[in-house]
Amino acid sequence: MQFGASTFIWASPFRTETFDLVYKVKDMGYDIIEVAVEDKDLIDWAKLKKIVKDTGLKVTISGAFGPDRDISSTDATVRAQGLQYIKDCIAIAADMGSPVFGGPVYSAVGKTRIVSAEQKQQERNWCVENLVKAGLIAREAGVVIGVEPLNRFETDMINTADQAIELIREVDSPFVKILLDTFHCNIEEKNIPATIRKVGKDLLCHIQGNESDRGTPGTGHLDWQGISDALADIGYEGALVIETFGAPSKELARAASIWRPLANSADELASEGLAFFKKQFTRSAEAIAG
Repeated sequence: MQFGASTFIWASPFRTETFDLVYKVKDMGYDIIEVAVEDKDLIDWAKLKKIVKDTGLKVTISGAFGPDRDISSTDATVRAQGLQYIKDCIAIAADMGSPVFGGPVYSAVGKTRIVSAEQKQQERNWCVENLVKAGLIAREAGVVIGVEPLNRFETDMINTADQAIELIREVDSPFVKILLDTFHCNIEEKNIPATIRKVGKDLLCHIQGNESDRGTPGTGHLDWQGISDALADIGYEGALVIETFGAPSKELARAASIWRPLANSADELASEGLAFFKKQFTRSAEAIAG
């Protein structure tokens, strides 16, 4: 298992001026830095690529989907902007060597409403239409799109793994799979280990391992033993990344309902979370090996 830390833990938005985070993540002992692309033009990608190469870290790319990047919007201009953003992030992922680009690609975070069945179906049709296009682009780039279910307080479209499975079956691309975030799963799934097994190795492309309160992994009530056993059972070979929000922007705080500090410090959350993961997942691997 390789472990990663999202730039969201420390900075929002991530930008060239915060590249010192790369060295911090490396010094903490992580294998991967997950770069959240809120504004691609704030990042000197050539410089970042060199720094990452020099440190030996790997990169994964995640997205930030505000109301102007909604591929299921009733506004055609917004849908086009959303698809273009996905295209841009896929290109970035390919250039940075990220095997995945993940996030709630299907809609805008914070979009929660009761709408008619007709409107809901139309929005889903627009979503599928655009994800089919995105899947073709992902195929050309050799990057997998990870569809991330969010909890009911952050989206009204895809809340569960079952809904995500149904969506990607409609899209029908081997380059559109599922990203599971254990924070969201804790709210929406009956049993997280069973959900992991249901999604399975073929569809699960990425895991964001977040605690029940988005705080330090190991300090809440998630069944980490069950989660690690399930990942081992399906032969999961991807990354496990901590993604929480130490200094969210006003927009991000509102969308994700982050109103208080989630740990004593971002550094403490990242370092103690990694120590917990290394201990937990090593113990599980040793138990399975006999």
